[in-house]
Amino acid sequence: MDNYVTGAVIRRLREDQRLTQEELAARIHVSGKAVSKWETGQGFPDVSLLEPLAKALRISVLELLSGADVRNRNRSSNLVRGKLYVCPVCGNVIRTVGEAVVSCCGLTLPPCEPEPADAEHPIRVQRVEDEYWVTVDHPMTKEHSISFLAAVSDHGMQFVKLYPEGPAEARFRIDRVAKVYAYCNHHGLFQASP
Repeated sequence: MDNYVTGAVIRRLREDQRLTQEELAARIHVSGKAVSKWETGQGFPDVSLLEPLAKALRISVLELLSGADVRNRNRSSNLVRGKLYVCPVCGNVIRTVGEAVVSCCGLTLPPCEPEPADAEHPIRVQRVEDEYWVTVDHPMTKEHSISFLAAVSDHGMQFVKLYPEGPAEARFRIDRVAKVYAYCNHHGLFQASP
């Protein structure tokens, strides 16, 4: 039941909307007693009620199930403050402008939290004419490799998918790049500044 909506989540979201149990119940056509039972852990809403419940609480069903009330705080859509999500099953890379609930291959993905480049993941950024040449001195085997390199500016992202047994390098247009990322399939996301 850890992946199903909990009473504590329903109560918190209901109170955030300044609704009484009876008001919430009326919006989704159940009794106030049913909402009370959910909030006290004596029962769970039927799966058929998840969509109306989420709508009444002004969140998505995915947010309701995850227990997270996701609000995009990046209203100005500053791309440098965006988030990257990587699916451990298929390798999809998903980029958002701000907070989001992202799901792939049946998993809810956490945002990647970039760490500064370190001795095991040294990101070198060299300027070569009008480009940055980015290299990472890292093993590139099928088991352990850098999956992608990316350069992010305030108006876009340049992305290069890397493959095992190839070099961990890429060229990016300088174009106001603020951050450079390297993703290790074992250790996660690393960043450096040009």
